[in-house]
Amino acid sequence: MSADDPPSPLTWTDDGQPRSRLYDDVYFSAEDGLAEARAVFLEGCGLPEAWAGRSRFTVGELGFGTGLNVLALIELWARTRPPGGQLHIFSVEAHPITADEARRALAGWPELSGLADRLTAQWPGRATGPHRIEFPDLGVILDVTVGEVAEALSGWSGRADAWFLDGFAPARNPAMWRDEVLSLVAARSHAGAVAATFTVAGQVRRGLAAAGFEVARAPGFGRKRERLTARLPGEAPEPVAPRRVAIVGAGIGGASAARAVRALGGEAVVFDAQARGSGASGNPAALVTPRLDAGLAEPAQVFAQTFRRAVALYEAEPGLIVSRGALQLAVDHRDIARFDKVAASDLFEPGSVERLTSDQTTARLGEDAAEGLILYDGLVIEPAVLLAAWTPQVRDAAVARLELADDGWRLLDAQGEVLDTVDAVIVAAGLATGELAPGLPLSAVRGQASFTTLDDPPPAVAFGGYAIPTRDGVLFGATNDRDDTARDLRAEDHERNLGFLAQGLPMLAARLGGRSLEGRASIRVTTPDYLPVAGPAPKSPPGLFVLSGFGARGFCLAPLLAEHVAALALGAPSPLPQPLAAFVDPARFARRAARRGS
Repeated sequence: MSADDPPSPLTWTDDGQPRSRLYDDVYFSAEDGLAEARAVFLEGCGLPEAWAGRSRFTVGELGFGTGLNVLALIELWARTRPPGGQLHIFSVEAHPITADEARRALAGWPELSGLADRLTAQWPGRATGPHRIEFPDLGVILDVTVGEVAEALSGWSGRADAWFLDGFAPARNPAMWRDEVLSLVAARSHAGAVAATFTVAGQVRRGLAAAGFEVARAPGFGRKRERLTARLPGEAPEPVAPRRVAIVGAGIGGASAARAVRALGGEAVVFDAQARGSGASGNPAALVTPRLDAGLAEPAQVFAQTFRRAVALYEAEPGLIVSRGALQLAVDHRDIARFDKVAASDLFEPGSVERLTSDQTTARLGEDAAEGLILYDGLVIEPAVLLAAWTPQVRDAAVARLELADDGWRLLDAQGEVLDTVDAVIVAAGLATGELAPGLPLSAVRGQASFTTLDDPPPAVAFGGYAIPTRDGVLFGATNDRDDTARDLRAEDHERNLGFLAQGLPMLAARLGGRSLEGRASIRVTTPDYLPVAGPAPKSPPGLFVLSGFGARGFCLAPLLAEHVAALALGAPSPLPQPLAAFVDPARFARRAARRGS
């Protein structure tokens, strides 16, 4: 841990047990934490019997802590998983510990070591918001939300079948056991959901009962004489989720959607009228950075959370990353104030964003440069590698029309022939998205990028324009011409890109002057508020979804937003908090127009 890291929320007892520094309470029983987790939470929630025959089962947890309860749950699921079953876990943690601390805390149970290694390798960070962890071979998705419990519950779109209520003792951590929190637990539950907890405190019993649970005492574990179980009345309906999803478009949006659908246990069928990555996702290199918004409100949170998820997924793909770290140079004094605010925020991991002086940026770039900000997690990736990994099969067909019939959504070609019939459709076709899902205010922006070979390209840097390394040189640009949909290469646009480069990196521009430049022109898609559209298609029957409007940030935005859309299509919990989902909801434009009375 560096001097800049926040202090750890835990301390260690003389016998090596983790204990909360903030609440002066144990993370788990000193007698046997795993046995406690199994007795209190797994048996308390009637597992594994409760998920027998279920295609999807969801567990909520308050108090992620060391991850021990989650590991006990996943280990049980791995042994008793229903055929094809999907387990979704939602957990909340206000004070996350580090992966190294978790490894030390979990070392006492060698029977969990394999799963513990996999969990700690994907361990959630300390930035606020959701952190997604996957065990794809087991059909398990874990979303850990870092933040205050009521806010996390309010933002979660899922409904749990079981709850592990495992905050620190009510006397030491009363905020987690408030009536407001227990009411939110009930509101985020299916009928018939069961909650289990180690405590029998009166305020917890009364709070659960007031929230609608039927509360009962059960034998406790270890020195605790009793524990609680609580059940909501009714029987949980078996969700009938669509399983086969057509995805129109094989760029980063479509590829992300295909990966997300498969991760949720669905079948993804990808269509594209041209080759994979033939649109805006086809450059030889792509910069993965978020838009930096000093407001730190919902739009800034969308970009920070999508960036975090994109980086995690890209780092797991072999042969994808070209370079790490990205500089953003200040263009004027307003940028400096914006950088200071972003660097001081909790939207990014501690130490992952740093303000740099002009001397520091100059040292990194090898020529005079302005003050700036460095995102150490920023990436340059090779799009072709990613698209091939996430869309190994693409059906070469142009979808001209969509129609809902009795047997599902039909995809038709220009001659009216049915290409396929599916349960749901995700349209991620760039500008053509608006043709298949009308009513979206999408507009075109033509961008031409220039690239050439170069032995020693600079690190990734943006300055109004940008320059990024490729496998064999440098890519820079790009032009930004609204309402131009032509994709021809233009010599004058290469000159414009050299002009952009000269403003930020004049020495590099001078080195490239007179060289023969290659290039690529593509059409980016934007919206009036410069935020993407990700969700149900407006004014459409259920089962049609859109994923578009990324502008120049598709490789940052698409992976998490695709997981959100795939969750909607398959009836699974979304990783995107509901307030942020509203900001990318395709129907937001119609709502705003209605409020204006137009």
